[in-house]
Amino acid sequence: MVSDNTKIGTGLLVLGSVFLFLGVLFMFDSALLALGDILFLTGLTLTIGFSRTVRFFSRRDRLRGIITFFGGIFLVMIRWPVLGMICQMYGLVYLFGQFFPIAAASMKDTPVIGDVLRIPAVESFFASFGGGGQNTRRAPV
Repeated sequence: MVSDNTKIGTGLLVLGSVFLFLGVLFMFDSALLALGDILFLTGLTLTIGFSRTVRFFSRRDRLRGIITFFGGIFLVMIRWPVLGMICQMYGLVYLFGQFFPIAAASMKDTPVIGDVLRIPAVESFFASFGGGGQNTRRAPV
C-alpha cells in the first residue's frame, strides 16, 4: 500500500512538471518556472522521503549536477529563466542520467514504444547515458 506522503508527493511532482511545461510554453515565464521548481522539489521530497532526498543531493560523485541544478533554480528565481532552465536540464541529465537506460530497458516490452526503443540508433543513445560503459546499472535513488 502506498503511503499518503507518496501520493501527495506524486501529485506535487506532476503539478510541478505541468507548471514547468507551462512556464516554458509561455516563453520562459519566471513565475511559472519558479513555482514548478518549488513544487517539483517538494514532490520529490515527499515521494522518496526527506533522508533519501538529502542523501541523493549530497553525493560527492554528482556534485557537478547538483550545483548546476540548484544554480539553475537560483537563476530562475532571479528572473534569468532561459539560462536557468538550461542549467537545470544539464543538472537533471547529469543527476538522473544513469536512470535513463534502466527506464528504456523496462519500456522495451511496451507495444508501440518498445518498437521505437529497439531501433539501433535509439538503443545506442540511451546506452550512452549514465555509467559510461559500466555494467552495474542501478537506479540513482
